[in-house]
Amino acid sequence: MPKLGLIGFPLSHSHSPWLFAEIFDSEGLSDWDYRLFPLENINQLHNLIEQEPELIGLNVTIPHKLNVIPLLNWISDEAQKIGAVNTIRIERGRTISLCGYNTDVFGFESLLMQAIGKKPLPEGVLILGSGGAAKAVEYVLKKCNIAHLVVSRNKKDNCIPYPEITKETINKYKFIVNTTPVGMHPEIDKIPLFPLEHIGSEHTLIDLIYNPEETLLMKECKKRGAVTFNGKTMLIQQAEKAWEIFNSHTK
Repeated sequence: MPKLGLIGFPLSHSHSPWLFAEIFDSEGLSDWDYRLFPLENINQLHNLIEQEPELIGLNVTIPHKLNVIPLLNWISDEAQKIGAVNTIRIERGRTISLCGYNTDVFGFESLLMQAIGKKPLPEGVLILGSGGAAKAVEYVLKKCNIAHLVVSRNKKDNCIPYPEITKETINKYKFIVNTTPVGMHPEIDKIPLFPLEHIGSEHTLIDLIYNPEETLLMKECKKRGAVTFNGKTMLIQQAEKAWEIFNSHTK
């Protein structure tokens, strides 16, 4: 039985098993299986792959999109440029080879186009968070020549900390993308440290969280007139792209 799975920690929020169950059903693949593998430490990866000989591919989520890279044997050019991996193809022969890809780019580009619709591209985007998902978002924005500013908990190169978000920042960057897990199930009563009082009807918020479907951040921004989108489109599109990678392995 070919097996796929998701690694990350924690994984209680994930909809991936249901999503891939629908893919298997649509393809008539009743013998395929998808499992959650909560790995608190990424160094557990090799043991997992040895213990699951039918495992041919993995999706990767928080907090391992960056720290999984040193454990891979090969990484796609795009994933290398992004600096994050969310999909691993497992090639089994005399030895085991792990190949890394990034399908978040395809997923976010689809979501961004949905959010923009027939409007012109945003002049600037404020990215909340600086992890693996944020790197994919940055990659897409650079590809589209859209100016952006990254906000991080800690001051880093090309980032500002949350306390430095001002009214002027919010006025300049009217398109906001939350890439952090703040507000994700089960901690749905949390919200990023963000000056909501400056949000208005001219703003658009994309929250990459999809569980819950409407985060507290989305509710608060919508209350102030902003247009909001969750991450469900990105989840579906990146999974379908990952399926192409996994499925090509079996042909």
